[in-house]
Amino acid sequence: MDALYAVFIDPFAQMWDNPEFVLEVLIGGLLSGVLYSLVALGFVLIYKASGVFNFAQGTMVLFAALNFAGLIDKGVPIWLAFVITIAIMVVLAYGVERLVLRPLVNQEQIILFMATIGITYFLRGFGQIIWGGDVRTLDIGLPKEPLIIGGVLINKFDLVSAVVAGTLVAALAVFFQKTAVGRALRAVADDHQAALSVGIPLKTIWVVVWTAAGIVALVAGILWGTNLGVQFSIELVALKALPVLILGGFTSIPGAIVGGLIVGAGEKIAEVFWGPALGGAIEDWFAYMLALAFLLFRPQGLFGERIIERV
Repeated sequence: MDALYAVFIDPFAQMWDNPEFVLEVLIGGLLSGVLYSLVALGFVLIYKASGVFNFAQGTMVLFAALNFAGLIDKGVPIWLAFVITIAIMVVLAYGVERLVLRPLVNQEQIILFMATIGITYFLRGFGQIIWGGDVRTLDIGLPKEPLIIGGVLINKFDLVSAVVAGTLVAALAVFFQKTAVGRALRAVADDHQAALSVGIPLKTIWVVVWTAAGIVALVAGILWGTNLGVQFSIELVALKALPVLILGGFTSIPGAIVGGLIVGAGEKIAEVFWGPALGGAIEDWFAYMLALAFLLFRPQGLFGERIIERV
């Protein structure tokens, strides 16, 4: 009975007694969730434009961060390292389209998915060959001291990261929904052959969307690399975007945003208030358990389209 109380009731009592601390943990989780949303948006863009679930998105975050940090370590100015890394991600997008997507156009999705797994291992090995496997510190001048607002402690770095990531998410959402290129992306996602028949250049669209996903990966890699150091574990952190996709829906930009906020806030609250009773490390698996629950009861996600099968 005491164990049951400690696991299920005592955390709620602690939350009730410390509302300011709960708000502090919640805000920290939401700010982290914006970064999850950013990476998830890269998955959504590629999936909507090509029907490919890009398993390599997490490795793209690592690869972009390795190049950016490696160039800075070689004495390249931060702004120039950023520009060069964007150019590298553009070249990567062109290479993926030319060498992977174009030969496999109209193939089964499982074949394209397996191709992205191959891209994952290639980027991981190629990045290690060029830059090595050591942890690299990354400091681009972002503030890290705490900020107190109304008695609530907020990490300045988390706040700045959330603003940067949120701005990029909003810009990409507007680009995807309101521009001619964005409409072409949606047309390609609906039907490749129909898009080709009305003059939409499929290969150009794929290069654009993989470039956008590469820029998303670069920004996420810089922010996480500054906070955690540029190391290969960043790839695993980026894969937290997978539960975000399951919660929000694989084809929904608003779903990626909402799903990221839910995962970020949920895992922080679970870690702080339920972690001591369950042995800690809840933050490592909470998002995946939440995704499993959604797969059981709402597999299309909060904003995904419900699949209706007629028999």
